[in-house]
Amino acid sequence: MNIDKFNEQILQELQINGRITNAELAERVNLSPSACLRRVQEMERQGIIKGYRAVLDAHKLGKGFLAYVAVSLSEHTKQAQQRFEQAIIQSDEVLECHNVTGSYEYFLRVQTRDLMSYKHFHTDVLGMIPQVATISTHVVMESPKDERA
Repeated sequence: MNIDKFNEQILQELQINGRITNAELAERVNLSPSACLRRVQEMERQGIIKGYRAVLDAHKLGKGFLAYVAVSLSEHTKQAQQRFEQAIIQSDEVLECHNVTGSYEYFLRVQTRDLMSYKHFHTDVLGMIPQVATISTHVVMESPKDERA
């Protein structure tokens, strides 16, 4: 699909406010409502727009502890990676799991209620996965820029 200036503007507006009405979106990008809707539906159909979501306030939900966790595996095989990934997918604390290059195989974004809850996750979840060799935790103190929100 061709991502022209109109599609770029549509995507920018939807990232700011996914609940914007089609009429308001069309007005902001200078298209007719029908042309705007066709473009949005086509980008959805092609998977450019993968979905819409609500952005939640983690602190108000009692999940104010956020950390990025670097994990290296004891084995560097596809089977070890698959087993690790299967275990991580089962964990509610892990919001994101990325297979990366460098000193570690994985970076995880982990969110828990507090430090003690994270300690439980670190010991009783990550620590129990046989493929895990090392864990390095980086606690988030503040997020001055976070474009996921």
